[in-house]
Amino acid sequence: MNFVAKAIMAGFMSLSMVLPAAAESQMTAPGDSKTGTYADYMKTVYARAGQPELTQIPLTTFDKDYTLTPMAAESWEVSDDGLTWTFHLQPDLVWSDGEPLTAGDYIFALKRAATEGYDFAWYWDFAGGIANWKAVTEGEKDVDTLGIKAVDDHTISVTTATPKPYLPSVVSLWYPVPEHQWDKYGDDWAVNVDTLLASGPFKITSWEKSNNSMMMEKNPDYHGPWQAKLDKLYIDSDLGAPEVGMPAYLAGETDWTSLNAGQIPFAEKRFPDQIRKNAVFAVSYISFDLDSAPFNNVDVRKALWYAINRDEMTQTVLKNLAIPGRSLLAPGYPGYSQKIADLAVFDPDKARDYLARAGYPGGKGFPEIEIWYREQGGYNGAITPPMLQYLQAQFKKELGITMKIRVMPINDWMDALLNKKNNLFLAPYEYDYLDPSNFFGLFYTGGRHGYEIPRFDTLIKQADAGTSWDERVKLYEQAEEVLIDEAAFIPLVHPITVALVSDKLSGEGVEPNKQGFTPLNRLAHYFYTHIEKQ
Repeated sequence: MNFVAKAIMAGFMSLSMVLPAAAESQMTAPGDSKTGTYADYMKTVYARAGQPELTQIPLTTFDKDYTLTPMAAESWEVSDDGLTWTFHLQPDLVWSDGEPLTAGDYIFALKRAATEGYDFAWYWDFAGGIANWKAVTEGEKDVDTLGIKAVDDHTISVTTATPKPYLPSVVSLWYPVPEHQWDKYGDDWAVNVDTLLASGPFKITSWEKSNNSMMMEKNPDYHGPWQAKLDKLYIDSDLGAPEVGMPAYLAGETDWTSLNAGQIPFAEKRFPDQIRKNAVFAVSYISFDLDSAPFNNVDVRKALWYAINRDEMTQTVLKNLAIPGRSLLAPGYPGYSQKIADLAVFDPDKARDYLARAGYPGGKGFPEIEIWYREQGGYNGAITPPMLQYLQAQFKKELGITMKIRVMPINDWMDALLNKKNNLFLAPYEYDYLDPSNFFGLFYTGGRHGYEIPRFDTLIKQADAGTSWDERVKLYEQAEEVLIDEAAFIPLVHPITVALVSDKLSGEGVEPNKQGFTPLNRLAHYFYTHIEKQ
């Protein structure tokens, strides 16, 4: 080595001794639920711990413009009869222990879900339409008869009972489970950091069980699309409620926070460039136990339907947080019908007439009722308390009805809903895939609410299997008219989220989409992998 080369090398060596190592980027974000035991989306959806879906790779997903995007599945095709789909996996996907991620891990995940009382099982029956799903979940057929199989390590075949033209969107919620790890630990593979394996962009490295806050780090073994740019992501469940998240944001303790109605004017004045808004494809609605008094009387349910002034509610206590919910589908969602929305009117005289027809004139003799809702953060945490307090006052004023309010952990709420432990619920629901069937499946026989309305089921079956989009929309419209005739649910609002995002964050994840909205963690896979922090 000549003198000049030696001098240059010496200079580099001395410089490297004084320069600090590149700092790791860490983002802190609010969580949602503080309860839940398993960090496994395929074990439980409604009662899962934290956001384990960030650690696994689904077959498909959506970007911020709601465009379907390949993830574990790099391509797919469907048979001529529309019944058999073939998904081809990306090469070189591995678990965080180095074991290959195979088609068998996806098949195992759904077979386990079909046999262990999965709380999202209705989704794979109604939305997925997997052949023999219902018969297997009810114990009438063996699990090996399910219409799913691993053709080889990189190919998945799915057979549906009827054509499902939107199945590639449905499988955006199909995550793998490491069968080799489950063989060692059973379901407990997903309760300890030391045994949790990741297949996605992040892996969990610490877990505070008291509130389900989690530290996630970039998964160096992830070779799929949308790799993390952040080194660390801390999900703090204590910051989910805006009342806690906003002070933490002001103190620099979180990089973004949702806002409640009272916080928005201050935020708009002080941080106008950090405001982000999103029109959520979601609905908050009232549901009933249709077999339990007094709500087994359709006139009682219709009295509540006409007693709600959605315009006043959203313009006052929910200003900037929601728009009136006049139908199951939000404006702009595929299949939205203005004809249906026009049926949701505020008519207190009609409400009182229905209550009198039910035998409770002026509310006399009507039993005291209690509406149950789930404890949560995010946009639901911001809108639910003021909305329920408004409804409580509205029912008292217009109908003479006394309604109490009860909040409970999300897993207790879900158990109560599924097992009809109460007769009145405030229920939120956000889309999983972009098709009307996603929402209508809530009320299908065997769905979330245990309803059995034959006329509704017949129409939904026809709409679900239809090949003409226009004809499908008409059938869904007719099906919602059946729900309205029965007053089987009462749509209340479609949320709009308002959040503050730190100016230390940059990237596509925090920039508005084509409609001017920023989905943030509503599209968590996209959001957290398309962010950098200064």
